[in-house]
Amino acid sequence: MAEHPHAQLVRRGYEAFERGDMDALRELMASDCTHHVPGSHPLSGDFKGVDAIVDMYGRLAAETNGTMRAELRSLLVDGRGHVVAVHHFSADRNGKHIDDEGAIIFRIVGDKATDLDECVEDIDRADEFWS
Repeated sequence: MAEHPHAQLVRRGYEAFERGDMDALRELMASDCTHHVPGSHPLSGDFKGVDAIVDMYGRLAAETNGTMRAELRSLLVDGRGHVVAVHHFSADRNGKHIDDEGAIIFRIVGDKATDLDECVEDIDRADEFWS
């Protein structure tokens, strides 16, 4: 059985993110897409528009000196425009290390991601790492 098109879109996004291919990521997101990052640290909040999202991804890479990894573990689809992507996240920053599970709930309209709601395993640990 073939993978659902929405799962394929999200999988391509994770692959582009791992390669640092921001042009490929731009192609997968609607121009007014929003990425919601949980927590109360300098990189949390709502990033509206593909430019703001790509800039935030660049900040994540810069803050971790390129050590950040998001290894896709599984994709869950509902066939109605939602994909839950479960991933393992690790990074080093300012002498700190984080090694956590996380997820992003994607909203897909047509063939573009329009909304990304990020969830983390331990929000306090994430806040401490990024602060």
